Amino acid sequence: MIENDQKPDSPESAQDAGADEAASAKEQSGWAAPEAPPAGDEVRADAAIDELLAPSAAIEQLEAEKADLTDRLVRLAADMENLRKRTQRDVDDARKYAVSSFAGDMLVVGDNLHRALEAAPADKREANEDLRTLAEGVEMTAREMERLLEKNGITRIAAAGERFDPHRHQAMFEVPDPTVTAGTIVQVVQEGYQIGDRVLRAAMVGVSKGGPAPGDAAANDGDADKADAEGVTE
Repeated sequence: MIENDQKPDSPESAQDAGADEAASAKEQSGWAAPEAPPAGDEVRADAAIDELLAPSAAIEQLEAEKADLTDRLVRLAADMENLRKRTQRDVDDARKYAVSSFAGDMLVVGDNLHRALEAAPADKREANEDLRTLAEGVEMTAREMERLLEKNGITRIAAAGERFDPHRHQAMFEVPDPTVTAGTIVQVVQEGYQIGDRVLRAAMVGVSKGGPAPGDAAANDGDADKADAEGVTE
């Protein structure tokens, strides 16, 4: 019997042999495993990724410019709206008060018409038919003129019996009267007119003096009303 002096290969020996054969094949084919990047390159890559993810200074600058332009646009729109309103108001005022100068001149004509009527008393009109006819024609003219003034927004300023208002009335004299509240208009010398809410011509008036003060008169009226109410209740 022939004995075999060679021993069977162990698993470790077979694995080492396979590794050597694979290495030999890789060397013959020229393939080499990639080398691991140095540690510094990994740090730089992470920094680059962080820089890409974080907002840059350029983006922040663009955001600031956007906010500034938006603010300017809003302010410009507000200024344009205010300008539009002012222009519209000026146009409305010009249209509304354009006849102020002409209306002031026409008031003088109206005053002359009223003076002509005052110069022809009622008794003389009845005695003279021609004078009565003339006075009627003047009255019609005065009424028509008053109507046309009102049509164009020109109205009389309330005066007789009203409280004196220095913005709408011009005091010509004072009338002593203790029975009338002080500062009450008791006589109208010349009618006043206004166009819209503007005074075209102040009313020339006579104002009472010597009577109770406006506050006292109001208090007295309140006490009288209270007394009347109590009398009715009883």
